[in-house]
Amino acid sequence: MEIRYHGHSCVQLTVEGRSLVIDPFLRGNELAVTKPEDIEVEYVLLTHAHTDHILDAEPVARSNGATIVAIHELAAYMSWKGLPTIGMNLGGTVDLGFAQAKMIQAFHSSGVVLDDEQKIVYAGMPAGFLIRAGGKTILHAGDTALFGDMKMIGDRHEIDLAFLPIGDHYTMGPDDAVQAAEWFRAKLVVPVHYNSFPPIRQDAEAFVRKLEERGLRGRVLAPGERMMLD
Repeated sequence: MEIRYHGHSCVQLTVEGRSLVIDPFLRGNELAVTKPEDIEVEYVLLTHAHTDHILDAEPVARSNGATIVAIHELAAYMSWKGLPTIGMNLGGTVDLGFAQAKMIQAFHSSGVVLDDEQKIVYAGMPAGFLIRAGGKTILHAGDTALFGDMKMIGDRHEIDLAFLPIGDHYTMGPDDAVQAAEWFRAKLVVPVHYNSFPPIRQDAEAFVRKLEERGLRGRVLAPGERMMLD
């Protein structure tokens, strides 16, 4: 399996030539080195409806004929744009052929903010994903605070790789993310959702050192960087 980190919370997984991307946010991220038109995928998975997670969902899905997978209300919103969607809900699993995606809980907020209309559209609950593909289990926590059921998720699933937000301010910060990593018991942890804008500036290498002090493995990926998960 090839993992490619596109910056912020955007992660692309490719297995034997088939691919999905989670939370594409490229045009609004000055640190991103990838453009929406560069991404080739069959599915676009969305954890919640904030702009820094859905901004490029429409152009990526439209250019690829890809299907958007999201919680029911957000999937409905995307379907109104003429895009193919799969709506699901917390605890459910969808079979994407080359991958199975289970939607897990996250503690955050979610809504489409229409600034011109000074209006917010309800977009369902925020979520994370457990993705099983190529014999591996990848966890993308989405935007979340620390919560106790992370331990239950770690107890019930053998997680090979976890993407955890560390930015603080809008999500858990590094210390809480270290606790989350302990509870998830992932074999490898990659920090996400940091440095994209001033309130979430963090030292990702320092976070990895904190993981190592607890006997956990971490790795920092630069925007655009690829890694193989064997």
